[in-house]
Amino acid sequence: MQQLLNGLFVGSIYALFAIGFTLVFGILDRLNLAHPAVFAAAAFVGIELVAVGGLSIWAALPIVAVVGAVLGYLIERLAFRPLKGRPDAHFAGLISSIGFGGMVIALLLWRYGPDTRRFPIDAFPGKAFEVAGARVTLLQVAILVISVLLMAALTWLVARSRLGRAMRAVAENPRAATVLGINVDRVTVTTFALSSALGAVAGALFAMNVNSAQLGMGAAIELKGLAVIIVGGMGSLPGALVGGILLGLAEVFAVQYVGSSWRDLVAFGMLFLLLVIRPQGLFGSRRVREV
Repeated sequence: MQQLLNGLFVGSIYALFAIGFTLVFGILDRLNLAHPAVFAAAAFVGIELVAVGGLSIWAALPIVAVVGAVLGYLIERLAFRPLKGRPDAHFAGLISSIGFGGMVIALLLWRYGPDTRRFPIDAFPGKAFEVAGARVTLLQVAILVISVLLMAALTWLVARSRLGRAMRAVAENPRAATVLGINVDRVTVTTFALSSALGAVAGALFAMNVNSAQLGMGAAIELKGLAVIIVGGMGSLPGALVGGILLGLAEVFAVQYVGSSWRDLVAFGMLFLLLVIRPQGLFGSRRVREV
């Protein structure tokens, strides 16, 4: 039971990170590889807001989300929009986003240095519960609840809201969406902002969970985020949720029953096995995107 709960806590963060990835890919057909840099930047900003600014963790999270949204806006305006008229816009944007992410990491290095940074010791609530013989902290419960609520809110936004309908129209056919009066550029930049806000919250929650932030933390989780959206199905929000939970559980149980050195082997082995059985992922479908 302890390992099951640990897997759920870790998997919920993976899922929140991956949903930011899949939001941009599923709606805009763009792979934003600056997303891991936003993840890392949010962790450092969150720690500074708490350690230097004196804010509580819960007051710092909305500010972290806003910082992430601003970074997402800049990523779209600087790394993707200038390239949208090129015939190789997809590949060029991918490379451009890598460059933008490298700039963010360089700025973090200049501002915070190469050392690991941590939240103050008294920043976390120390209360813990016993659940079916397993120990669960209030912080872990809060991380899980925040992750699930944000993912549920995003799912509702995409499925029910006016903005969500515009997003889905752009996903189906940007030219037709323009003819229908939808401001495609506005929908695009809003999607990037939402995606990066989710990635930023995921970064802060991850730093809270392990109580550390490092410059390479985004790169370390990047492959896992890509694995999650492949397992769940490219462009599927429910798939990213399920894929994140599955990856978290696979890692935790691999450490418990096989050994920590086998963690990534088991997790990515699951990915390759699934691709053999169901190439489109758990919730993916084969479809042709109009251009």
